[in-house]
Amino acid sequence: MRCQPQYKGQVYICLKNVQNCLLCDEPADAEIPLCIACETDLPWLGEQCMTCALPLPAAGLTCGACLLEPPAFEQVAVPWLYGFPLDSLITRFKHNAKWPFGHLLADVFGQYLQHRFDEDLSRPDALLPVPLASKRLRQRGFNQAAMLARWLGKRLDLPCEEDQLRRVQDTSAQQELNARARKRNLKNAFALTPEATVRGRHLALVDDVLTTGATAHALAKLLREAGAARVDVYCLARTPKTGNTT
Repeated sequence: MRCQPQYKGQVYICLKNVQNCLLCDEPADAEIPLCIACETDLPWLGEQCMTCALPLPAAGLTCGACLLEPPAFEQVAVPWLYGFPLDSLITRFKHNAKWPFGHLLADVFGQYLQHRFDEDLSRPDALLPVPLASKRLRQRGFNQAAMLARWLGKRLDLPCEEDQLRRVQDTSAQQELNARARKRNLKNAFALTPEATVRGRHLALVDDVLTTGATAHALAKLLREAGAARVDVYCLARTPKTGNTT
């Protein structure tokens, strides 16, 4: 299915001239339309689980769920908590087709990831967007994960490979299910495409929000079983606790 929009032009004007902040409409201080005050006020994620990025009270810890049942992915890289105003920005991008908000978040997220690469995060060979069910793709008209992966790939000079994974089952929306039901819901929901090349590669899954990690685990498990050397997860936001989008 090829209904995913292909945007070759800029979603917003990204020049050296002064732009207004998309959040407060005050002059922005950088080339992206976000002022320093609004960037500072975003719900930045602090101390977190070293594997799944669940918020924790201290640094250098692994949460009980990851210790009890380690996920198939190696590490989650995520800058923000899923809270105001980020939740509103993601919702407007994802459900109301407000692409400038998604592009803005991808730009700031790209800066965050580049900083992590410069520090300690291993750079992947490619970005793989989480595939969307065909029914939901027809309804929405685009896959927000694929758009994020393209913008990130361009900023970070990483290939975005949208032809590696596919969703073979139209499952129930994850938001409506608890953690156990999410795992059952995703059983056999994904598959590799015939042209997929994953063996020996370090791959990073891209999505908007991570909640229980069920989707990320299912995809990472599929990739690891096919021979991927490592799978990380890159997402915009992490929910404060498990049991509530990915």
